Amino acid sequence: MTYFDFLLRFVFVPILLLLAVTLWDERRGKDTPGFQSKLVWRVILAHVILALIYTTPWDNYLVATGVWSYNPALVTGITLGYVPIEEYTFFVVETVLSGLWWWFLARRIGWSSSRVAAYRDHLVEQEFRPGPKLVYLSVFFLVSIWFFFTFQFFFAGDEWNYIGIIFFWALPAILPQLLFGADILWHHRRQVFWAIFVPGLYLSLLDIVALKATTWQISESQTLGINFFGILPLEEVVFFFITNLLIGFGMTLMLSDLGQQRFQTWKARGFKGLP
Repeated sequence: MTYFDFLLRFVFVPILLLLAVTLWDERRGKDTPGFQSKLVWRVILAHVILALIYTTPWDNYLVATGVWSYNPALVTGITLGYVPIEEYTFFVVETVLSGLWWWFLARRIGWSSSRVAAYRDHLVEQEFRPGPKLVYLSVFFLVSIWFFFTFQFFFAGDEWNYIGIIFFWALPAILPQLLFGADILWHHRRQVFWAIFVPGLYLSLLDIVALKATTWQISESQTLGINFFGILPLEEVVFFFITNLLIGFGMTLMLSDLGQQRFQTWKARGFKGLP
């Protein structure tokens, strides 16, 4: 199975299905209380651009050092740097897929009727309680994890390379999200959990298909050797969940009314201090 075959079957088709559901929901006037639905496409586009910019150097390093490799017979051979064009395509379509899934959830995991009424009466602040302690604790936890895996990446054996560089790369991008709104993310925790869990699990399981088809390979010497179903490295599962965490956090913070309000308040202060 070529890489583009994989993308067409398992990523493009779900995107088309979610687009069809989105169109159906819009025709029925299904709303997303608590979220700025009119901005969804802009936010998805912003995440696509950020994914390409932030992931490209990291991905090139992985391919250049042999952590990831691709079957030459199953890719076009067109590369940018060390990475085949199919991989860049995957950055884009994974982000679109996860963004559309987030939107699908936002139209279904809404507030109860009483909370919706409170929102409409501009009493949403009674439902949301800012949690600076939660922000500080989550940031402390994140930074601790980052230091541990960064140390392992630079100073431990080669088997720590893949998982070490995942956390070394991803956690600095998650840090500003938590500083801005860990309490907002907790407030929308059902939305956030399912926005991360379902695509993370889906893509992890699909990775088994690609690995069995030799569409891509993962270096055994640069992984911890913990393989699910005898073939799926732990690092791949971590990768898919952490990329969807970045998207789920970002979509929630940028599209929630609470996130919009906090940003405007911070902007009015001239972006001084923490949001």
